[in-house]
Amino acid sequence: MTGCNFKELEATARGEINNPNFPPPIFNRSTQSPTSVPTSALTPSNRFNPASFVPSASTSIPTKTTTVNALWLSDIHLGCKDCKADYLLSLLETVRCQHLYLVGDIVDLWALKRKLHWPDSHNKVLQKIIELAQNGAQVIYLPGNHDELIKPYAELSLWNIKIARQHIHQGVGGHKLLMLHGDQFDADVCVGRFYALLGDHLYDLLLFLNRNLHSLRECLGYPYWSLASYVKSKVGKAQTAIGHYRQAVLNYAQHFDVDGVICGHIHQPELSIHPISAQHSTPDRRQIIYANDGDWVENCSLITETLSGELQLCRWNEQTLKLDILSSIALVQQPPETHKNQQQTAAKQPMPNTNTSETRPRDVA
Repeated sequence: MTGCNFKELEATARGEINNPNFPPPIFNRSTQSPTSVPTSALTPSNRFNPASFVPSASTSIPTKTTTVNALWLSDIHLGCKDCKADYLLSLLETVRCQHLYLVGDIVDLWALKRKLHWPDSHNKVLQKIIELAQNGAQVIYLPGNHDELIKPYAELSLWNIKIARQHIHQGVGGHKLLMLHGDQFDADVCVGRFYALLGDHLYDLLLFLNRNLHSLRECLGYPYWSLASYVKSKVGKAQTAIGHYRQAVLNYAQHFDVDGVICGHIHQPELSIHPISAQHSTPDRRQIIYANDGDWVENCSLITETLSGELQLCRWNEQTLKLDILSSIALVQQPPETHKNQQQTAAKQPMPNTNTSETRPRDVA
């Protein structure tokens, strides 16, 4: 491995993982080792109605005034040269949330083992996440396969960030959403075999072309467009693997008393509703939500839960600095005026401190 002392990093994590007051690290590129910086001062139901699922036309909302209850991000791949860290940082600086869920592959340790790549934008994203956790947002980190070295530390906390294997979020209207990264289903659906067949070098070439095409489009004033995502959408075997993965996730989630499941891993954003199998269905639960929040390598996508209990699949628009809403599911029926008043009240008040003794979503054993 080039230029980064992972043994020193692991020793630091082992020694401080149980100490929430340990100051967050900043990765100094001149020394390639984590150093500490002083912490900044802290600043101040009904179940979903399947009939209400209407994929909306792409619309935009101004992020300067956006406040959401929960935000789901996965497959950021900090440390990878294809990570769109600048776009993500713009999102985190303009969207307020009470719950931030990091659904795996946040730091790409695989890429860092091959070659050290840690620009300032990647460091700022990490620092921003830590800042949100210390300023009252509930932040839960579910490691994936690219950051699997963090999995042994499940149920521990670091800098107010709780680490968990999987987690259940209880939404505004009482609905429950199971969260997991999804890499445990690779062997079942042959996702790993597909990428092996495609070839790591071929996929790297695709990302290389995607990166250079984006640079060209940016110079010409065009918005970001993912060549990699487009090519995958045209490859039949890729779509077959995605379908098998979706079904494996849904089959697993049906063993839990949840209304939906949120995952990542395959870099394919989606928000849809599917029937529950006869053996797991009940009179009041016959359908289940599948949500994949995508990635920040190809799609710059995420899942949000609004203050009114609406689940949204969004894409970040780097030109307008807005969230483009791709589809949504209304989990809670609420009069429009109530929703408007709730948003206005939340915008005026400081973010509530979720690090208290109040009830929180339960973890899955």
